[in-house]
Amino acid sequence: MLPPPESSSRDTRTTVLVAAFNAAATLERAVLSALAQPETAEVCIVDDASTDATAAVARGLAERDQRVKFIAFTTNAGPGAARNAAIEATSAPWLTVLDADDFFLEGRLASLHAIAGDADFVADDLIRTRDPSHVQWTPRQLTLKLLTFRGFVLRNLGKTTGPLDLGYMKPLARRAFLDAHKLRYQADMRLGEDYELYARALALGARFFTCGEAGYVSVERAGSLSKEHGPTELKRLYDCDDLIEATGALSPADRRALDRHRASVDCRLQWRLLIEAAKSGDSRAVLATFRTPRVSSYLVGKLLEQAWLRSTGRGPRRRAVTPATLSAKNSL
Repeated sequence: MLPPPESSSRDTRTTVLVAAFNAAATLERAVLSALAQPETAEVCIVDDASTDATAAVARGLAERDQRVKFIAFTTNAGPGAARNAAIEATSAPWLTVLDADDFFLEGRLASLHAIAGDADFVADDLIRTRDPSHVQWTPRQLTLKLLTFRGFVLRNLGKTTGPLDLGYMKPLARRAFLDAHKLRYQADMRLGEDYELYARALALGARFFTCGEAGYVSVERAGSLSKEHGPTELKRLYDCDDLIEATGALSPADRRALDRHRASVDCRLQWRLLIEAAKSGDSRAVLATFRTPRVSSYLVGKLLEQAWLRSTGRGPRRRAVTPATLSAKNSL
C-alpha cells in the first residue's frame, strides 16, 4: 500500500470516451453523468454504425452541450477503433472510458484526480449493479495501491468466479503517457482490447494504481460478462500476448504470468473450436483441440459440466455438446 504520489499538475481537464453501438436507450444517461462532472472538458461519442436511434441521441446531446463531440462510423469497427477515433478527436490532458450503458456517480472524476498525482493511470473498482435506479454505494477514503504487470495479468485469467478481471477497469489515464509511447487500442480486437492496452502500458513502465470504488457504475446485462466469444476474437486475444511480451523488458515472473494468460485463453479458444467441430461432425478437428494436457483437462471438465447440466435439466434447450453427443457424432 502506497501513499498518493506527489502532484505535478493541477490541470484536471478530462476527455470522456464513449463508444456506442445500439445504445439509444442508455446513451443519454451515460453522457449526462459525465457532463455533470466539473472536470469533464470533452465527451466524445463515437456511434459504431448503430442500427437503432443511437446517432440521433448523440446528435441531440452534441447540440445541447458544446463539450459533446460526435463521430459517426458508417461501418461497424469495434470498441477499440471507436475509442482510438475519439482519442484523436480530443485534446484534454486526461482520458477515461465510459461504456454507453454505464454511468458515473457524482464526484467520481474529482475523487480520482485528488489522488492521481504523478500516476499515469488510476483505476477505481467498478460498482456493479443490475438495477441502475438503485445503486448501493457508500463513499470511502481512497487508498492507492501500485499495480504491477504480473499482478495485472494474473487478474485476467477469465475465471467465472471471484473478483472481476482487471481488464474491465475504466481508469483515468494521462494522455501524455499514451502519446509518448504511441499507445492506442488494437483496432482489430473486439475482445480484451482494454487488457491489451493496459498490459502494454505496464510493460512500458506506466505508474498504474488502483484505489477502490470511486463512482463508476457498471450496469450488468444478462449474459454480458459470461458471453461466449467466437474463435476469431479469442485467437486475437491469444496472439496479443506476443506483442505485449515484445513491448518491454519483462522479468521471468512476468513472462510466466503471460504464459498463464495464454494458456487460459487457449482453453477457451479450443472449447469454441471443439463445439464448431462437433457441430460439423469433424472428428479430426475435435481431436485436434485436445492439444495440451492443460487444455485437455479443461475440455473434459467442460464436457462433464455440460453432461451434468443436461441430466439435471439446467442446460440450454438447444442440443448441448457432451461426451455422449461427441461419441455419437464423431465415433470418439
